[in-house]
Amino acid sequence: MTEPSAPKTLAGLAIDRSAPPLRRRRPLWKRWWVWLLGLIAAGAAAAFVQQRGRPLPVEIATVAASYPSQALAVLNATGRVVAARRASVSSKGTGRLEWLGVQEGQRVSEGEVIARLENRDVAASRDQAAAAVKAAEANLAQGEAELADAAAALKRARELAAKEFVSIAAVDAAEARFNKAAAAVKTLQAQIAVAQANLRAASVALDQTLIRAPFAGIVLTKNANVGDILTPFSSAAGTTGAVVTMADMSTLEVEADVSEGSIAKIAVGQPAEIQLDAFPDLRLGGTVSRIVPTVDRSKATLLVKVKFDAIDPRALPDMSAKIAFLSRPLTEAERRPVPAVRPEAVIRGDGGEAVFVVQPAAGEKGGAAAGKVARTPVKTGDRIGDLVRVEGLAPGTRVVVQPPPQLADGATVVAKR
Repeated sequence: MTEPSAPKTLAGLAIDRSAPPLRRRRPLWKRWWVWLLGLIAAGAAAAFVQQRGRPLPVEIATVAASYPSQALAVLNATGRVVAARRASVSSKGTGRLEWLGVQEGQRVSEGEVIARLENRDVAASRDQAAAAVKAAEANLAQGEAELADAAAALKRARELAAKEFVSIAAVDAAEARFNKAAAAVKTLQAQIAVAQANLRAASVALDQTLIRAPFAGIVLTKNANVGDILTPFSSAAGTTGAVVTMADMSTLEVEADVSEGSIAKIAVGQPAEIQLDAFPDLRLGGTVSRIVPTVDRSKATLLVKVKFDAIDPRALPDMSAKIAFLSRPLTEAERRPVPAVRPEAVIRGDGGEAVFVVQPAAGEKGGAAAGKVARTPVKTGDRIGDLVRVEGLAPGTRVVVQPPPQLADGATVVAKR
């Protein structure tokens, strides 16, 4: 084998600097487009994470406690509670109020004395009339004694005249005496009747100073105080008429003005439900008792009166009330509230019906605060007005209305402003 030949001169060992330099490849991490792609990817990731952690604005509604009777109402009206038996109690007599024995809200019985006027002069007149009756009775007793004596004398005179011991004139005198005594007795009897009539009049005058409850009920207002002058038939300055105003609470009913265009929907005996504005959760049963056959032309309405099926002690006169006239009587179960929600909150899928329940975030109490949603299965029922009955939720629960497609279980939401 032959070896390569060596250079024959030192010039052959020199570096050829005229040749182009050899280019070295730069590292990948130093290339600008790599950094650009990295920045874009990092920004997209940050935006994704930020978007995922940001609460999703949604419409939130609350599960309401609705009554099934709303679905049976053919007409709704407003009215007020009134008492069919109500009176402003006063006295027929005139005088100064001496004693008042009742307060507002006190229950009284029929005929119970609730106030008294000054009556010493009237009482004296009554005592005088009673004494006159006793005097007339005493005179009658004396007259009856004289009549008995005249009758005995007439009998003796007739017996003696029959034996011719006395004259006929004596008999006539005895008979005249008897007739006079009998007439005197009748006069005394009439005087007793007059005296007794005067006594009754004085007793009535005395009784008129005692103000009694005309019926059993409750005192609503007190219109006079001790010392006031009562003049029921006068409106003089510084005087008053009624002492108290009272009502029979067993005759409470609700009056409502119904437009004449809707009166055809109401009939006597129709069931109704009464809701007092003072107690929104209280629903009372009622029945249309009568329709007043007079149209108020200024309002084009008729007055409808609804009686309570059972009087509730919380119902008071002049309370505002709402009346729902029903198509049929309610069952016992329909008188209790049930949870209801807007139909737009219910979603339907392969897993059945469900809603997104909003659970407040830690430290928050609801409102517009952010919270996480939990998909909760429910079962819907009948429509109740604009709502739908739902089982599986409690009244007051917050749910998402018209949940967006991207909403998922566990997502964070916030109420739309």
